[in-house]
Amino acid sequence: MIDRATTFVSTEWLADRLGDPSISVVDASWYLPNANRDAAGEFLTSHIPGAVYFDLDKVADTDSGLPHMLPSAEQFAATVGKLGISDTQTIVVYDGAGLFSAPRVWWTFRVMGAKDVRILEGGFPKWVAEGRPVETGEAKPAAKTFHAELDAAQVRSIADMRDLVADRSATIVDARPGERFRAEQPEPRAGLRSGHMPGSRNVPAGSLIADGKLKSAAEIEAAFAAAGVDVSKPIVTSCGSGVTAAILTLALGTIGAKDVALYDGSWAEWGSASDTPVVTGPADAT
Repeated sequence: MIDRATTFVSTEWLADRLGDPSISVVDASWYLPNANRDAAGEFLTSHIPGAVYFDLDKVADTDSGLPHMLPSAEQFAATVGKLGISDTQTIVVYDGAGLFSAPRVWWTFRVMGAKDVRILEGGFPKWVAEGRPVETGEAKPAAKTFHAELDAAQVRSIADMRDLVADRSATIVDARPGERFRAEQPEPRAGLRSGHMPGSRNVPAGSLIADGKLKSAAEIEAAFAAAGVDVSKPIVTSCGSGVTAAILTLALGTIGAKDVALYDGSWAEWGSASDTPVVTGPADAT
């Protein structure tokens, strides 16, 4: 169970604690290739005072050939340590969309062993709308030590997914928009087939968010129920490249789902393989 009251922090809460050395503020902004937004450039233009920029495409296994795959624990520790982040701090992540990529970074820190990771409710748009302070330029943090240990139980590989498609031992829930899930709209990344994994269900991540915030527990429960997802059974979340799948993971945790893992490679991996089964149209009834 994820305690919503402690997982999310308000802009007021963070504003009162700016400069507190026990807190690390992390800009987790990332956008789809077709969004035509430069997250790193936007950080240089304006960010929350004291924040550091977490580049999803660089704090990653860059040798995998896939976008922002989890790095090794050793690589993660070295990289975020240089960003001035310690595993003993309270880590507050936010993004420039309100609630889009921050859950992926929240999930990554948790998977790597951070004990206290929060999400800024409403993100940077709410912070700016309230007229709160911002700063410009590169962050220059003092290095810290992050002790990382990957919790592999929370991550699924393509081999795991092949087994799940075959034996249906867990429900695969896809966070992509319905048009992409049903193959009515092409993928934003070139070279990927359209469609979804056999047996998977579709709960678009955007359907769980309103005004940059996670919807109520009742609305989240209704969305998963409408998609035919039994949240008391094992679930694996997926999406285009493992980013918005974390929104589903977060949302499921807030309504009590206990057995939830994330397919790190997601459709970027499954849809690019030549021998993985792909189906089109709506989710099947089995």
